Amino acid sequence: MVRKIVVENIVASTSIARKLDLEEVAEILEDAKYAPKRFPGLVYKLKKMKTAMLIFRSGKVNCTGAKDLDTVKKSIEHAVTKLGKAGVKVIKKPRIVVQNIVAVYDLGIELNLNSIVRTLGMENVEYEPEQFPGLAYRVNEPKVVLLLFGSGKVVCTGARKIKDVETAIKKLEKELSRAGLFN
Repeated sequence: MVRKIVVENIVASTSIARKLDLEEVAEILEDAKYAPKRFPGLVYKLKKMKTAMLIFRSGKVNCTGAKDLDTVKKSIEHAVTKLGKAGVKVIKKPRIVVQNIVAVYDLGIELNLNSIVRTLGMENVEYEPEQFPGLAYRVNEPKVVLLLFGSGKVVCTGARKIKDVETAIKKLEKELSRAGLFN
């Protein structure tokens, strides 16, 4: 039984135009920061939605900070609408591609990470407690990384769909159950 998975961040990309004049975009989007000597893109933060977008001259956009896909869509739509109303030629309905979902899950038990290293096999596991307190477990299908901590907390990264997170967690629970480390 998979407990509640909490999405902490979704990173998505899209293209909203063929090319953009970032000086003009910075004037249209309030709160936008553009410092081309420091970074080639414009940083646009939406406080209400708690998201940030990196907007590039090529028209490419990376959106981060959202905890659900609806917020990603609304953030991008907000920028597209504002730019379109100001006369900037934009793609009205840009195709959004999720690049990464970071989610947290609690197994509900404390974990002995040393035992788990032996259970999951060295080829899929990285564990160097003197470097990092968590164990990195690479799941091949779906292609994600699960960071396991002694507290029982698991951070999933690399997923592109929530279903991928659920599948990876189920696989982990099954492997740990098989070894008698989780019931």
